[in-house]
Amino acid sequence: MLPIEVRIVEMKPMRVACALGFGTNPEDQAFSILVPFAKRIGLEPGSPGYRTFGFDNPSPAPGSPNYGYEVWLPVGPDVEAEDPITIKEIPGSKYAVTRFTGLSNIGRMWGELVAWFEDSSYTRPVNWNACLEEVINPTETDPEKLTFDLYLPISS
Repeated sequence: MLPIEVRIVEMKPMRVACALGFGTNPEDQAFSILVPFAKRIGLEPGSPGYRTFGFDNPSPAPGSPNYGYEVWLPVGPDVEAEDPITIKEIPGSKYAVTRFTGLSNIGRMWGELVAWFEDSSYTRPVNWNACLEEVINPTETDPEKLTFDLYLPISS
């Protein structure tokens, strides 16, 4: 197995529109809330300026098929919350980032990124931010052709 490629990214603070899903498929729930909102404010999936970052919230619990997923859409200062969308201010952070293709690979790639981190000289940040998932090609409909960036918070 080849070692994964990791790049270090300094993410600037951002203001985000936030949607939550909960259940056995919370990613689809969260995106079904966020995408129509994004379109209403002029951001189409795949267009310049359209980026989303997601993460488990809350994480899966042993014995339960249900968990939560939170998805963020960076927005400008003029965008207002619109129930159930909330607005959050996210602090900047440094991340180790790896890219891969295929939804079925996501668990393995998280494991490889964590293993890379454990072997690196980086440490866990004092103010631990969420581990983020970004879909690079959001208009792709085949889950195995989706390209992801995984973001693991790090500190020097």
